Amino acid sequence: MAKPKFDLSNLADYRKKLGVNQQTFWSGLGVTQSGGSRYETGRNLPRPVALLLTLRETGKITTAALDAATTFIKKSKAKK
Repeated sequence: MAKPKFDLSNLADYRKKLGVNQQTFWSGLGVTQSGGSRYETGRNLPRPVALLLTLRETGKITTAALDAATTFIKKSKAKK
């Protein structure tokens, strides 16, 4: 199955076409499931999240790279 066309204006439909749940789709961006649900139902998507999402979904950055960055940030915060 081909990947659906990325569309910031209808994130719920896009996510569903990918066949993933909200937790899986949003967690790699540092967004909770409940936060992702709010974005999918009309709440404004913060620019940093929109940028990361666009980079990930257009293949400019990998999920693995985002996961590594998230891990780095968590470890950095734990040291404080």
